[in-house]
Amino acid sequence: MLIVAAELSIEANAVDGVRDALAVMETESRKESGCGTYVFSIDVNDPCTLRIFERWDSMEALEVHFKTPHMAAFREELAKVNPKSMDVKVYDVAGELSLSS
Repeated sequence: MLIVAAELSIEANAVDGVRDALAVMETESRKESGCGTYVFSIDVNDPCTLRIFERWDSMEALEVHFKTPHMAAFREELAKVNPKSMDVKVYDVAGELSLSS
């Protein structure tokens, strides 16, 4: 399993201009084979921080995701918010444990 964690620094409220594109990206990515989780969030204490959290079954599934039409459209929309920085990490995870009580 792979976890993708991205953190982007954007202008405050910039996400409002691309909110529809983010919703489409979440919806379409979640339909992809091998996608377990795909979600965007804005930091509640810092409206200039946009996070992306993804869970994929394999690198092959993630590579297919990178080539989808909705990914191409998302990249175009993301360029409109002109991120000041972007940090993306991919973690290869051996397993999953639940901490729920």
